[in-house]
Amino acid sequence: MTLNADIGGAAPRARAIAFYLPQFHPIPENDEWWGKGFTEWTNVVTGTPRFNGHGQPHLPSDLGFYDLRVAETRQQQVDMARAAGIEAFCYYHYWFRGKRLLNRPFDEVLASHKPDFPFCLCWGNQTWSRAWSGREHDVLMLQDYDDADNAVHIDWLCRAFVDPRYVRVGGHPLFLIYQPEDIPDVTRLLQQWRHACAEKIGVEPWFCGVLTGFSTHDAIALKEQGFDGVVEFEPNRKHFPAAKNATGHVVSLLQRVLPTSWYDVLRNNRWLGKRNLNTIVDYAAYVDRSVARPALDDTTYPVVFPSWDNTVRRTSATIIENHDAAQYARWLDDAVSRVAERVPDQRLVFLNAWNEWAEGCHLEPDQRHGYAFLDATATVLGLSKVSA
Repeated sequence: MTLNADIGGAAPRARAIAFYLPQFHPIPENDEWWGKGFTEWTNVVTGTPRFNGHGQPHLPSDLGFYDLRVAETRQQQVDMARAAGIEAFCYYHYWFRGKRLLNRPFDEVLASHKPDFPFCLCWGNQTWSRAWSGREHDVLMLQDYDDADNAVHIDWLCRAFVDPRYVRVGGHPLFLIYQPEDIPDVTRLLQQWRHACAEKIGVEPWFCGVLTGFSTHDAIALKEQGFDGVVEFEPNRKHFPAAKNATGHVVSLLQRVLPTSWYDVLRNNRWLGKRNLNTIVDYAAYVDRSVARPALDDTTYPVVFPSWDNTVRRTSATIIENHDAAQYARWLDDAVSRVAERVPDQRLVFLNAWNEWAEGCHLEPDQRHGYAFLDATATVLGLSKVSA
């Protein structure tokens, strides 16, 4: 497939930023926890259908089972993203008291100044556990916070913030925190980091809290805590339309009658997991519900995803089935319209995700749909199709 190189002319309709997972290369910690040579592909290739018509496995096409230590692969990804009108990648950043994980791809991008493509960071500040195997409380890497570590952390972040490729909003480096509620006195942390950045690089960051289905605060509360903006992450289980289950609509009933915490415990039960207790949602129905939601305030940013299916990570999975490029384009067009009246810097739309292959959530071309979702992205953003 030859990419369409004609991407000149008018700027895209929105600032589309795609979340980017760096877990496509081995690291010693994953070797210890999951087995020698583990990468995201280790899970991806185990995908098998759990019911008739289930679209597993999700397998890559043009880029193959790549290794993100390879510079040529990173350049190919950028070429695809740029052709689709995507402005930047938002790399997940993992920091545990000065220890960083899965950092090599980003470090090489930063040190080499290649690819020449904008980026920003999202701090995935969760404690790492064996959640993928249904063992939520088996902790692998504990997330913790204190003032000394916070000072070291922002000092390191400033090195990324000053890179000319780093995404800015109103001149401020854009930085996302995935689980702000987990940080003790996050207001104080943001104030300390603003002050440190102002001293070190002469500008404060543009902090965004991520609002997920597990968030205990809403957008108003996050902004009251000191965040400049909010990213409404999707998929969000609070936005699910009526769900069904391949074994008899069990999940819909359980979700409606049980508190969320009880339902999650039940859904991750190993005995039940072997009995295919999956949460299954229709993609078009999810899009219908999303486009019908109220308008967003000027510093809350929408998120759109092309597909979702985490069966290779979970015994009891969440499967958003019947994903379709036309429905995705309808949803992305709605998201772009929601930010269209803002000043240009604030027209942010996030895409989940560039390459979350083990969650069945990727814009990179696969063996089933090819370039359909990248082409839809380009068309909505006002560019020619990537595969033209």
